[in-house]
Formats: sequence, structure tokens, C-alpha cells
Amino acid sequence: MIGRTLRYMRNQKKLSQKEMAKLINTTQNTLSRYETETTDINFDMIEKIANNCGYKIYFENKTSGDRFQSSELRRKDI
Repeated sequence: MIGRTLRYMRNQKKLSQKEMAKLINTTQNTLSRYETETTDINFDMIEKIANNCGYKIYFENKTSGDRFQSSELRRKDI
């Protein structure tokens, strides 16, 4: 599912895999493997792709409704 989400964000920004790979400092082949889910991707890379496509990643507590972005976390919080 994350691969389809990454591809969707990239396509919404109208970027080729080659263009996105350059923006996130990786190879087109690696990006392709992330999108097809043949290679695991870490959260930092997911966030980098999202940011380059104009998206923010939020975490929301289903019970309380509390919501935060990963960028709001400070090292002391974890």
C-alpha cells in the first residue's frame, strides 16, 4: 500500500521517477523498488518524498483526536 501512495503523490506532482529520484538523492531504480514494494523504505525517505510532493504526514489518535506531525517531534520527545 505504501508503494501505491508514493506513486500517487509523485504522479500528482507530475514528476517522473527520474526527477523524483534526483530530488530525494537516490536512484530511479531504488525509487521504482519502493513504489513496487520490492524494497523496504524507511520513514525518513517516505517523509522526504511526501515533502517534495507537497504533502505532510500526520498522526492522529483515533480515540482522543490528538494530531501531530513528525516534524513537530523533538529529540527529547522520544
